[in-house]
Amino acid sequence: MEVRIEAVAKDFDRHPALHEIDLAIASGELAALVGPSGSGKTTLLRLIAGLETPGRGRILFGEEDASRLSVQARRVGFVFQHYALFRHMTVLENVGFGLSARPRALRPARAEIDRRARELLELVQLGGLEKRYPPQLSGGQRQRVALARALAIEPRVLLLDEPFGALDAQVRRDLRRWLRELHDRTGHTTVFVTHDQEEALELADRVVVMSQGRIEQAATPDEVYDRPATAFVHGFIGESSRLPVRVEGGEVFLDDRPTGLRADWEGPAELFFRPHQALVGDGAGGLAGMVTGGRRIAGVRRVELELGAAHRRVEVDLPLAQSCAPGTLLAFRPTAFRLYPLAGEGRPADRAPARQLAHG
Repeated sequence: MEVRIEAVAKDFDRHPALHEIDLAIASGELAALVGPSGSGKTTLLRLIAGLETPGRGRILFGEEDASRLSVQARRVGFVFQHYALFRHMTVLENVGFGLSARPRALRPARAEIDRRARELLELVQLGGLEKRYPPQLSGGQRQRVALARALAIEPRVLLLDEPFGALDAQVRRDLRRWLRELHDRTGHTTVFVTHDQEEALELADRVVVMSQGRIEQAATPDEVYDRPATAFVHGFIGESSRLPVRVEGGEVFLDDRPTGLRADWEGPAELFFRPHQALVGDGAGGLAGMVTGGRRIAGVRRVELELGAAHRRVEVDLPLAQSCAPGTLLAFRPTAFRLYPLAGEGRPADRAPARQLAHG
């Protein structure tokens, strides 16, 4: 089921939560909504679900305008962060609840509801736990029950709001892999909200990055990470360092000193690069900073450098075997970077588009 959001806006007490959002989610796609608190991602999810009504614009399920339909009429499956299971019901009863609660004319027979619920418990790898109650399950098991319950109504669209937010890191990783496999098997159009960038990049077919009620970028995980459309996206997705620079005559300057980097336009900008996108050590040239500290991250040592009198901080990655004591002067040069023009033409600086990607 394709979902199209067309010029949707939403205000709360005259405070704009969403500004004219346009987004198309393809049938069978797994889309992640990410962004900081207050970015509008949960509001957008609730609008798709029918838990909120758009102030302007419309939401279409396929060719049907669902904007004014009730939650029940939209037939969406919704999974919340805190499971929302009924403690007094067994696992089997929880999964079958959505079918049992239908009007009598649309309600399947009890035996059919039980059969469907048992099939779904097998699908989510919880077969044999039908008679247990939610307090007898682990957090990961409860979330699987919640997902099975959402699937029981045969939803046209599956919506997940921070589905793994209440779980510990290892369980989250395991459930991410499981959810991706389950999605590939069932083919539901799925939209999920998460604050976890790693989760979005690993799980989603497309990542929708939001800020202040607007969509900054909607693209594949690779595109969002490797080719951020705006300064905000670059700073929000993954680790990165930023430096205020100026481009004159095609050369990039930091504090009136040449960096050895080049660009094909002129003016003030912010330069972004990721810790692994830097050549470090003798012969790197261009930039230099004083080591102020470091830490191990997986298979690399991430070092913090302080640059110049303005005490600007950046981070670069070194091999684990290479150690640099605080106070060491370290030369480096970004091997890949993006430049974003500062505010101009009525556009905030953090929403300016990328103007240059360079490889060294």
